[in-house]
Order: sequence, then C-alpha cells, then structure tokens
Amino acid sequence: MKRRHTADFAAGKPLKGHVMVGPTHPLRGSGRTADSLARLGRGVTPASGSVRRRMSWRVPLALAMTLAWPVAGAESFPPGETTAPDPDDLAIEDLVRIRVSSIARREQDPYAAPGAFHVLSQEELHRTGVNSIPDALRFVPGLQVARLGAHDWAITSRGFNGLYANKLLVLMDGRSVYTPLFSGVFWDVQDTLMEDIDRIEVVRGPGGTLWGANALNGVISVVTKSARHTQGGLVTGGGGTEDRASGAARYGGQIGEDSWYRVYGGYLNRDDSALAYGEPANDSAQMLRGGFRMDWEPADVSRFTLQGDVYAGWLDQTATLPILTPPYVSSMDTRMNLSGGNVLGRWVRTIADGNEVQVQTYFDHTSRESGFLAEDRNTLDIDSQHHVEIGDRNDLIWGLGFRVTGDQLENRDASIRMDPDAQTDLLFSAFAQDELTLVEDRLKLLFGSKFEHNDYTGFEIQPSARLAWTPWERHTLWTSVTRAVRTPSRAERGISLQTSVVPGDPPTAVTLFGSDRFRSEALRAFELGYGAKLNDRISLDVATFYNDYDHLSSTEVGMPFQGPSTGTPYFVQPLVLDNLGTGHTYGAEASGTVKLTPRWRMRAGYTFLESHLELEPESTQLGPTILSDPRHQFYLHSSFDLPADLHFDAMVRYVDELKDGSIPGYVGLDLRLAWQPRPNLEFSVIGKDLLDNQHPEFNSNSYFVQPGEVERSVYAKFTLRF
Repeated sequence: MKRRHTADFAAGKPLKGHVMVGPTHPLRGSGRTADSLARLGRGVTPASGSVRRRMSWRVPLALAMTLAWPVAGAESFPPGETTAPDPDDLAIEDLVRIRVSSIARREQDPYAAPGAFHVLSQEELHRTGVNSIPDALRFVPGLQVARLGAHDWAITSRGFNGLYANKLLVLMDGRSVYTPLFSGVFWDVQDTLMEDIDRIEVVRGPGGTLWGANALNGVISVVTKSARHTQGGLVTGGGGTEDRASGAARYGGQIGEDSWYRVYGGYLNRDDSALAYGEPANDSAQMLRGGFRMDWEPADVSRFTLQGDVYAGWLDQTATLPILTPPYVSSMDTRMNLSGGNVLGRWVRTIADGNEVQVQTYFDHTSRESGFLAEDRNTLDIDSQHHVEIGDRNDLIWGLGFRVTGDQLENRDASIRMDPDAQTDLLFSAFAQDELTLVEDRLKLLFGSKFEHNDYTGFEIQPSARLAWTPWERHTLWTSVTRAVRTPSRAERGISLQTSVVPGDPPTAVTLFGSDRFRSEALRAFELGYGAKLNDRISLDVATFYNDYDHLSSTEVGMPFQGPSTGTPYFVQPLVLDNLGTGHTYGAEASGTVKLTPRWRMRAGYTFLESHLELEPESTQLGPTILSDPRHQFYLHSSFDLPADLHFDAMVRYVDELKDGSIPGYVGLDLRLAWQPRPNLEFSVIGKDLLDNQHPEFNSNSYFVQPGEVERSVYAKFTLRF
C-alpha cells in the first residue's frame, strides 16, 4: 500500500472523487451516525436543476423502451409459434406454488402470510439477468438498494440506509451474515451460484419476534435449492465492460436411493467503477468461491442437510485518512484481502401431522485485512425449534438458540483503534409464537415474543401480535403491532476513530469514541396490509406502516482535551456515541404482477417513505440526523417471449433524490435479450444502466473510503446444462 500527500488539501481543495474530511468543515454532519459510525465529514452535493431537467425526458423514454417491443411483438405473431418454456411456469402460478417460511418459521402460502412479504423466485432472478444477490434486491418494494462502486452496497428496508445498514437481518440458508463488528452486512462476500438459488424471501418490517435482535426493519432470507433438485451438470460464463469475466461450474449426483449431492466453483473479476470526474475509482475486485451440499432423506419423516462454502479474493480501495501534519490528510491505495468459509448442518424430523422438530448448527469463519484494520472472526451457532398443533385452533412454534462469536483485531493505522483487540460475545435466545384460529379459514391471531440475553445490554424482549382476516381464498387483510430492538455493535462500545484534523498550533483531532453506556435502539411498529391473487392473471400486495423509534444513535460533543504527549502535540475534540435520538417514519409499499398474454408478463412496485427524526433536549449533537433514503421509488419489469426461442426483458426503475441532498434522483434502464436454441443451452446479452454514462447512487458514509459511481455496462453470458 502507499500514501499520497496532496498539496490541494493545504489550499482547502478536496481530491477529485474524495470525501472532504480535512480542515474545511471538521464537524459537518456530525449527527449522522445512526447506522455505521461513519457519517462525519462527508461532502453533500444537492440535486441540481439540470439534473431534474434531464430526468424529465428519461422517465418517459425508459417506460417507452420497456413497453414498445412487447407491444409490437404481441401483434406480430399468434400465440404458440415458439419453443420457449411454457409461460405458465413463469407467471403468477409460480408464486402460488412457492411455500415461504420467513414470517412464521414454517412453510405457508405467501398469500396467507400476515405481513409485508415479497418473494423473488428463481425465474425472476434468471429473467432480470442479475449477477449478484444485491443487484437482485433492486426489484423488491420497500428496500432501498444503492451501489457505491464495484463491490460496495448500501441496502436496507424502510429507511436508515448506509454502507453498513444496521437495521436489516440477512440470512443465507438460515445462517446469519449480520456482522457484530459494525452492525450490518459485508455485501462484498455474500454470494453464491445464482442458478442454485430457489428464492429470496424478504420480510419488510420488524422480524425480531422470530429472528431476534437486529431484524429491526426487515429480514432477507436467501434459500438455495436442495441437492435433489440440482442434478446433472451446469456451466456458465461470460464477460463484459464492468463484470470483466465470470464463470461457474456445478455438478450434482446421487448416492444410493435417498441421498443427493452437488459441488460448485466460481470466479468473478470486476472492473473499477468511476469517480465523478471519470477517473477509475480503484475499486476492482476478484473473488474465487466454491462449495457443496448434501441432502439425505432416509424416510418420509426425516431430512438431513449438510452444506458449506469457501471463498477467497481481494478488493482494491482508496482511503483518505486524517494525519496531524500538513496537509492534514493523506490518500492511501490499499488492497483488502478477504477469505472465509462456513459449514452448516440441519436435521428435520416430522413426528406426526403438524408436529415437527428441527435442529440446525453452523460454524462460520471470516477474515478481512485492509491497510488500517484486520479482523478474524469465528462464529458457532446452534438453533432448535419445535412446531406442534395443539387441538384444532392452536398452531405453536417455539425454540431455543445459542451463539458464540469471537474476534481478533489488528489496528494498523493510528486513526482507528478498537478496544479490546480480542473479544468473545455470547447470545442466548428463546422464542414462542402461537397461531390461534378465531374463525376457521377466516380469522387468525398470531402472537409471541423473542427473549434474548446478550453481553452488552442484558435481556431484551421483542413481542408482536398479528391479526389476519381472509374473507376469500388467497385474499388476506392483516395488521400487526411489534416491538423490536437493535443491540449495540462491537464498534459502538469500543471504537476510537479520528475523523478529521483541524489545522492549528497545535492541531485538533476530531475523534469519535464508543461508549459503554450505548444501549439498544428500540422500535414500536404498526402495520396494515392487503395481499391477494385477484384472478388467474393478476396479483396485488399493499402494505402501510408507521414506525416509532427510541434511543436512536447520536453523536454527542464532549470537552476537548490534550492528546498523548508522545510525538506531535495535539488536542482531541471528542465525539461520543450515545442514544439521544428519537423519531418516526411512515410509508407505503405496493407491488403487483399482471399476465397480459400467455407470452407477456409485467411486474411493478412502488415505495413511499417519509421520516422525521429529532434529538432529546439534552443532546449536544451538531445538527439533526438526516437519513440517506429516497422518498419515492418505482420499478417496472416486462418479460416477453418472442418467436425463434428468444426472450426479451426490460427493467426500468426510478429512484428519487436522497433526503439528505447528497445524491440526485436517477432513472435506470436494463435490457436483456436471450436466445435458447435448445432447452439446455442459453445465450444472453444484458445491458445495465443504459441511460447514463455514469451516475452516483449513494454518498459513502464511511469516513475513509471514497464511493464510486455506477457506469453503463454490457455483459454477455452463456449457460449450458447437461
């Protein structure tokens, strides 16, 4: 790694594409710490009038391109002149057949789920042409998804977005990937073979009653296919302007009469994104990944699963770090080395109808090494649950859990320190939820709670109650009241982070400190929604919510003091993390699917989000907290099957400007054209973000790492099954 001292900073000028954290505004935005400890000192660029004028023609152009080809094609040939897969397998009926489990921790019809719920099926993942899980989440109403460059993402549900958005729980086949270091998800390593994903279940709204702390605003659960359903071979590969090269291979076979397996391996090489002025952002990435899964079903009453993954790779990044000598900031090119692996086992046994026991355990190891901090973490988790029907009216599920996670940290730069440098945390949990039938096939009440004990705040209780009314089959009107919490992260208790240096004699280092008094953020959520399959061609889902937050993260200004006497003398201006923020958010989410013809399907979604955050009177935070979330979002996905084994998909999305004014709104257009000459062979070309050479989607709330902008890209891919 190397440092570059830039004379422009002495004159108060930022490096191109870098966040200004030098002498100009050392405390700007110091209240923005709700999600990642990292909202100090970031520059803000308000949406300009010229951007708004450009938007005025991009929206109708994108919609026209999305609709024009299917409409023309629909009139050019009669139904039945293609050997494409049966469109019935790609439409609303798929969702009816899917059994989901994230709302009640047991399989159920999604139309009967009493919550804001969305499912991305394998067919939707395939037709959108996405190459990563984060990219697929753009097509889920209620989620805020923004790309910060080649490998970084900001993803959340119902607000409070950030690089490490801390109010969203993410599960991979039941394995939590929520990091206790900063609270959030390292999306750069959350991946698998896209063709092996069965579905992605998204719960918008609190899920703490069943899934525990940190599922404050939502749960994302990625569910992969059983090895039984991935038999034979698969080879896929491609390349393009941004995803320069990628490839994967998978093979599945059978052992005896009741056991199946698969193994896979993959490679990804991603190019740099662009800075605002067009230069490369130095954030290219390469990753190798492999894994296996075995499923054993010795009898109708038992199922065993054993699976695991390993990965290794690197990510480039450029960081701007404060220093105590002129020009008071330096730029450092560094490479982050990533590696890890996990193994998970699950046993499910059906004792009798409506009586089932499940035990799951996993071990996870992660290693992240950058130029300023290195982390090695091991996690062991054991979870059990029992589902039992009591009489004709009570459907009870309860369970116990234990997790131990230990880390070893290495502080590699004076600007950031974690204390202590090694720590082990324990988590004990229990939950119970009963589904009480009040009126058979018409009215149900779900109520329960999660009980947890953690090493930071002790006992936490997260109750909920949900009422579901089904006036007709596959029509559900539901409402809920829930309490959920987000527990403190390792950093919020023990970090020391220099965010900027104010010139002077001596200079002043503005430093963020964690605090032992930092406690859990709390939420009281009220929801009302309606989901239905209106007929064989139309499905609809609408959800509204009001969220009331207490004890939100705040950054309190402390009294300055003199720094250590060794080296350059300086003063320290402390900023101490506390919980003096409150506020509320409210909004609405709507989505629907329409099967216009046997060959043409359309999916659409809309999200509205409003937020009002405040500080307690005793707070010394400089300025109110402003969320980095859009007020309006919209997407439209058109899927059309053409003659000659061709398939055309067009996706348009609109994202409003961020409420903090840092990023203007934008319209994105993605197109996919695929040719399937044989049932087991497909070639496709995907164009993404076609309306702009490049555009920003988020202003990184990391103190150090500069964000890149999303560039227009084209990608070609083939998939062969045998």
